Amino acid sequence: MKTYCLLARTVALLFAAGIVACKKNDALVQSIPGTSGQLAVSTLPAGGEIAVPVSWYNLELKLIKETPGFSPPVAARAIAYTGITLREAVLGGMNGAPSLGGQLNGLGRLPAPERGKKYNWVIAGNSAMAQIIKSLFANAGSGNIGLVTQLESDNQQAYAGSCSPEVISRSVSYGRLIASAIYQWSASDGGKDGYLNNFPTDYTPPVGPGYWVPTAPLFQRAMLPYWGKNRPIVKFSASDSANIPPPAFSTDTASAFYKAAYFVYRKGQTLTPEETIIAQYWADGGGTFTPPGHLIALTAQLVTDQQLSLGQAANLFAQVGIGLNDAGILCWKYKYKYNLVRPISYIHSNMDSSWTPLIATPPFPSYTSGHASFTSAAGHILAARFGSNFSFTDNQKVPEGFTPRSFSSFSQMIDEASISRVYGGIHYEYDSETGKLTARSLTQKILSLNY
Repeated sequence: MKTYCLLARTVALLFAAGIVACKKNDALVQSIPGTSGQLAVSTLPAGGEIAVPVSWYNLELKLIKETPGFSPPVAARAIAYTGITLREAVLGGMNGAPSLGGQLNGLGRLPAPERGKKYNWVIAGNSAMAQIIKSLFANAGSGNIGLVTQLESDNQQAYAGSCSPEVISRSVSYGRLIASAIYQWSASDGGKDGYLNNFPTDYTPPVGPGYWVPTAPLFQRAMLPYWGKNRPIVKFSASDSANIPPPAFSTDTASAFYKAAYFVYRKGQTLTPEETIIAQYWADGGGTFTPPGHLIALTAQLVTDQQLSLGQAANLFAQVGIGLNDAGILCWKYKYKYNLVRPISYIHSNMDSSWTPLIATPPFPSYTSGHASFTSAAGHILAARFGSNFSFTDNQKVPEGFTPRSFSSFSQMIDEASISRVYGGIHYEYDSETGKLTARSLTQKILSLNY
């Protein structure tokens, strides 16, 4: 009862900040911030250990939405290091599971708990997540940093009654030690200051037929042109992800390139109501929790719906986060290797200068699709955990007026999120198809690690 009351107090405080909804039927009803208002995640069992990490993802997604510079790849990076930190901080309670230290790219041996000493792994994970989130969101507003401090305190109090002050202190110290080690490792990956410099002024895009051009008037520079050079979290070589070029650029009406662009053009003129909804549902554009945020929100929903243990949840959060980060790096590598023209630019030059896509075109090249890459990575990891034919409903956009979207499999979700960008008029079909394929090959490396 004490644990429940303290968690309820946490919920009340977060509600005041606009993060969490309310108590209902003796359970904690969590929510995640999205484009407008809160997005329901799921109902958590009162006092369940997974309430702690889920509460941190709730807050992290609020930070992604409200902290300057957290574009999709930058958000994916933060989500990844948060998940790895959680997993390593609670590792001592995972029945002898191996550390990711020595398995991930550039990550050495991590601090180990003291032999023969007692720890509360929920408290360790809580403090670790608090510290890593503060470090990753160094430019967050003071109000949100205050929420981080408050959430750490409230979560700790919720579990403090079951152990001595010495165990609490030891657990807190260990969690922070893990967070410091993970952050130090993260700082050398090339993306540490990405949120400060999404549009570097020293990048000049190539010029010529078929090359990407900025889409005026909103965007005049390329976003994160060097992101593809970042160190991925999982070690993979060029042979691990096939180099698949886009169709050869051509303005010939009989060419594959022209036909692909014409499909986007005609689809934009003939969208059905359902196709329009799909495009808008998956948009997750500026000012939202981003596509990677949408997918980690879904992960949090499934973790709670399926009542995973703390260790199981920590593994899954780490795997999905790694997939999102590395899919973003791989996708951006493709984007600035090929610098492919966006459909709007091609259509205006070769078909119809007055055509307008449903969704605003982002400020980076077309090939491959970020949505397809992110969703394929997360979807295949979730399928590995819950099953290829696992049915589920995504509730993330209900407060924005969308009907929950139900899927009979993760593959169906991947396909829908991917084609949504074609419906939106901002990607060719092959952008999405290649994004799905390359991200799937990446997830095979992630799932092959020893957990």
